[in-house]
Amino acid sequence: MSDSPTIQPKNFPERMVWYSIIWTYGFYLIGATYIVGSVLSWILTLYLLFKVWVQTEDTPAEEKIVVPCITWVWILGMLAMEVALIIGHLDYDLSMGELIKSSVGWAKGWAALALYPLVGALNIRPQIIYRAICIIGLQTLIISPLLIAAPILHFPEIIYVSPLRLVGGPSDRFFDVSFYEVDFDGQIRQRLFTPWGPALGFVASIYFILVLGEKNPKWRWYGIIGSIYLGYICKSRLSLVSLLLTPIITFFLSRLSRPIILIFLGFTTTITGMFAPAILSTLDTIMTKFSEARAASSKVRGILREIAGHRWETEAPIWGHGVVEAGPHVTEFMPIGSHHTWFGLLFVKGLVGFYSLAIPMVISFFVLLFKSQKYETARVALGILFTLFLYTFGENLEILAYLYWPGLIVIGIAFKPSILPSAVISVPSSDGSEVQHIQTHG
Repeated sequence: MSDSPTIQPKNFPERMVWYSIIWTYGFYLIGATYIVGSVLSWILTLYLLFKVWVQTEDTPAEEKIVVPCITWVWILGMLAMEVALIIGHLDYDLSMGELIKSSVGWAKGWAALALYPLVGALNIRPQIIYRAICIIGLQTLIISPLLIAAPILHFPEIIYVSPLRLVGGPSDRFFDVSFYEVDFDGQIRQRLFTPWGPALGFVASIYFILVLGEKNPKWRWYGIIGSIYLGYICKSRLSLVSLLLTPIITFFLSRLSRPIILIFLGFTTTITGMFAPAILSTLDTIMTKFSEARAASSKVRGILREIAGHRWETEAPIWGHGVVEAGPHVTEFMPIGSHHTWFGLLFVKGLVGFYSLAIPMVISFFVLLFKSQKYETARVALGILFTLFLYTFGENLEILAYLYWPGLIVIGIAFKPSILPSAVISVPSSDGSEVQHIQTHG
């Protein structure tokens, strides 16, 4: 690219975040995406602990590490997940090997939902993340002709499985290189560096919210178009809903302190009440069409929810079963406890696991709702949190945390108790060259 990005990382955590994002496709080609996303949180956490250890009263204010209270809520919640996991294994007499394997999975999944927001307490500018995601959008557009041609030219679905699979992971799907895949209902969809199509839609939804924070119009458009393209080629219904709904919801929620928004919402509420029957009927029709769009998938997900809910309630209401279990033929052998975060938590970790996620999410919503009235970074974080909430009904958040971790860091940055240090942003000048302006984000 002749026009290279002018925003560059300035310290160790920024370099780790920057290169881990912009090299996403490179990591994908060698099968290292899962490893990078799973290990990065622990590397940066160790760095944070080191910074806390060496800081003194003389440490400059902008260099001091202060962990917000809400981040501690996430840490405690994810630790409770591990407690539920251990007790669930003990209740069902699972082997020590299975407990160790599940705990390693916790360290790479649920723990990341606390560690990446914790990492946000480091001196990391959100603009670094926004620009890096925009670069991913441009890279996606550059390789799009190959993605279009692959199924037409009958390239094999899976090119190869990386030998890095030997380090361990959920399945080969997390380490293979695939240009496309044929779903069980016959549809051709892309999944790229994710393990399945809807996961790519999840990533696209997170990317879309992040790139909206980019201030350079050119790079922002690269990011927007690239994110929408990823959301389209994955053929995920939830992704399309998220791409459309999240910016609208976030826009209004982050401006509730403005009288004009309150007036508009009051007017909308009145109109909605007047036409409630027609609106409800329309929504019912939309939901029916949404399910019918991929009827086989909707049926499987519905059965998984029913089985997980019934077995949780009757067999292990408090601590859960400890692990997911292989599903029957009627669920296409999809595991019981998958494809839905809340039912998955109830089945695997019981009510303890359910509230270990619900409480941090609810408190985070109100914290970000309050801060988003004033700070741009909090608005972006609120959109990310809303996207995570949407996807709790279609995915298991923990297993895909290694993909959407940039959004978790931005949430952690937004949790900071004070306004962030000023960041240098490069924007085009009137003569076409780039000049630097100082812009402060909270």
